[in-house]
Amino acid sequence: MEMEIDVQGHSLLEHFDVYWCSNRIIVIVEMGKNEFLTPKAIANRIKAKGLQKLRWYCQMCQKQCRDENGFKCHCMSESHQRQMQLFGQNADRILDGFSEEFEVTFLDLMRRSHRFSRIAATVVYNEYINDRHHVHMNSTKWSTLTEFIKHLGRAGKCKVEETPKGWFITYIDRDSETLFKEKLKNKRIKLDLVEEEKQEREIRKQIEMAAAEHLSTIIPNSDSDNNPPTDFNLEAAAGVKIGFSLGGSSLLNKDNSTTATNTTTSSKLVFEELDNDSNKKIDKTNKASSGKSALEELMREEEKVKEKMNRKDYWLCEGIIVKVMSKPLADKGYYKQKGVVRKVIDKYVGEIEMLDNKHVLRVDQDELETVIPQIGGLVKIVNGAYRSSNARLMGVNTDKFCAKVKIEKGVYDGRVLNAIDYEDICKLA
Repeated sequence: MEMEIDVQGHSLLEHFDVYWCSNRIIVIVEMGKNEFLTPKAIANRIKAKGLQKLRWYCQMCQKQCRDENGFKCHCMSESHQRQMQLFGQNADRILDGFSEEFEVTFLDLMRRSHRFSRIAATVVYNEYINDRHHVHMNSTKWSTLTEFIKHLGRAGKCKVEETPKGWFITYIDRDSETLFKEKLKNKRIKLDLVEEEKQEREIRKQIEMAAAEHLSTIIPNSDSDNNPPTDFNLEAAAGVKIGFSLGGSSLLNKDNSTTATNTTTSSKLVFEELDNDSNKKIDKTNKASSGKSALEELMREEEKVKEKMNRKDYWLCEGIIVKVMSKPLADKGYYKQKGVVRKVIDKYVGEIEMLDNKHVLRVDQDELETVIPQIGGLVKIVNGAYRSSNARLMGVNTDKFCAKVKIEKGVYDGRVLNAIDYEDICKLA
């Protein structure tokens, strides 16, 4: 017997089948399998949101299983078997396609999120796999993340560095816009250097012209220089006879008086000329020394101005040999080892290629030290008035921790610096 029961104004017959049997009401409920709002469907969606194990994912079918039994059942399904037949017909092509897609999407994430930063490879990978529909690594030709990171380093798409904290990568930006900006930046830097050199040349010319004018006014071309005074002949003066008499003829007295007056006047003139010559020579030496001192003062002022302009709190530059003084790197065998600075990053961090094993490290300048070569070796002035100039080491003063160098090439070619600190010079590679 079929009867209709009204519960809270709703008829049960609209949703369920109700039957009367042996004085009992039998209600047959028909429910859909895992409908959208059922608890089971909601639980399945919550489980599917989280990251599942990579080994239970099928890239060909794009199916993620939650356990080993589910993955086994999926592998035995007919749809999976059809996909595996397609994979067997051209396995290399499909594998290369998945690998290329994985690499492109990984690098796109690096370019968007970490374009100019050095970051751990695991951090980028975790951000990458947050997307549920990403290409999984088990479908590529790389079995581990380390192999993939090494591939990026060999291909020159990222700078790879192995540290005690793991693998770190830096994206190498090769976009046309970025390259254009770098070219403009390098061009501006070169123009600034050319302008500085021009200004320095003009300053040197003005100093030399001022010194020449100063010396020309100090040392005039006088007639006394062209006609030097004659030497006094002592033998001729000795042949002159001087007579003295208390009495006698007036003629003798006159003759003697005239000769005496002549000899005295001549002797006075000779000695006055000698005194004048000596005074002139002293004046010349004093004026020349004053001219040199004025030139030295101008040079000192010029060096002070350059010192203020070129003294920076960073000193790293490419092509110098430095010593690694980082104690955390002692476990890896890099402590007190030497390397060549291949690149400077953000002015304070150097990319160091070790001389022994050719490993590449990134070390802050606070954990690096300059290297002093043997006497006669080439050095680069890394800080101070003559920054970025090449010089040759002439000597070392161990007591004052300074060195004597001679600048080679450039505007200041041949200039000798007698006391330059060890920290301001470094050996060239």
